[in-house]
Formats: sequence, C-alpha cells, structure tokens
Amino acid sequence: MINWQLFTAFLLITFVLVITPGPIVTLVIATGATRGIRAALTTVIGTTLGNAVLLTAIALGLSWVLKASAELFEIMRWCGVVYLIYLGVQTWRSAAVPPDAVPIGRRVHISRGFVVAITNPKTIAFMTAFLPQFVDPGLPAAPQLAAMCTMSVLLAGLIDAAWGVTAGLGRGFFLSPRRQTLLNRISGSVLIGGGIWLSLARRPV
Repeated sequence: MINWQLFTAFLLITFVLVITPGPIVTLVIATGATRGIRAALTTVIGTTLGNAVLLTAIALGLSWVLKASAELFEIMRWCGVVYLIYLGVQTWRSAAVPPDAVPIGRRVHISRGFVVAITNPKTIAFMTAFLPQFVDPGLPAAPQLAAMCTMSVLLAGLIDAAWGVTAGLGRGFFLSPRRQTLLNRISGSVLIGGGIWLSLARRPV
C-alpha cells in the first residue's frame, strides 16, 4: 500500500527539514544548554505532541483548509509570530539570570514546545506544499498519509531529543555568567528572528 521509492524520497527530504535549525531546534538546544537534559527532553514531549496534532490535522484536510481560507492561515501565522517573539524577549531579558534561579515547571516546558511546534512555519509550509507530491495516486491515499505523518513525527522527535541531549551534556560550558548571557541573547535573537520571519512568510500555495 506504499510506494517505497516515493516514501524513501519523502523521508530524506523530511530529515533535511527536521535537522535544519529552526524555532523547534533553537528552543530545544537553548533549554538543554541552560536547564539540562531533563528539561530539554520534556520540551521535546511538547514538540512531538505539537507535530503529531499538526500533521494529523494536515492529513485530515487542514492543507485544503489553509489553501481555501486565508483567514485561518493568518490566525495561525500571527499566533506563531506573537509567541515566538514573546519567547525571544523573555530569553533575552533573562540573559543575566543563572539557569536554575527561576524554576520552570514541567508543564511549562511541554506547553512551550507544543505551541512552537504547532505554529512552526516550516512544518506548515513543507507539509502543505510537498505532502501531496509523495502520494501515489495509484494506491489508497490514507495508508500513505498515515505512514508519512507517523514517520515524520517519530523522526522529528528523535532528532529533537538528540539535539537536547547534546546541548544538555555541554551544559557546564554555558554555566558561566558570560556564556549564559551570550547563549540567552543568541537564542532570544533567533527566536525573535523566527517570529519576524514567520510574520513575513507567504501563504503556501
């Protein structure tokens, strides 16, 4: 029920998409480097849930809705803009605060990861633009969509977790106030930049 040639090509392109630094990778690395592996992996739970919800929605027809309704896309786009810029500003403002000085609960890490993932412009644009190209019209569409979405969520979760563990293992390098300030300001700038980029992103066609 799956065209393996198309499916393999889809996985390769998806791998490139997921491993490329973006809002999710930036959030996971910043969390792992400043708050440790557990916090990073908790954040990955949120990003994985967000990816699962978003891809499921797209597979069930959200891609059609986005193409048919500019208003819905604009609402999602601007929610992502506001939240990414908010996270960036918060990260920048906490540049001089030691990483453990302000505790953050598990639910906060999960919710941050979830919101960033579900409004990630890379996922929305990529899946709505390219997912139909990898569906073999000669085979039932539902199994193909299910397989591609499932593998995308698993692949993204594994790679995000790897980023988080790597950042967490190097946490000691960032514990000095100077390095902590530099990390938070870089992370904050990237998150703000992601929000600005999302505000300028064009509606997928």
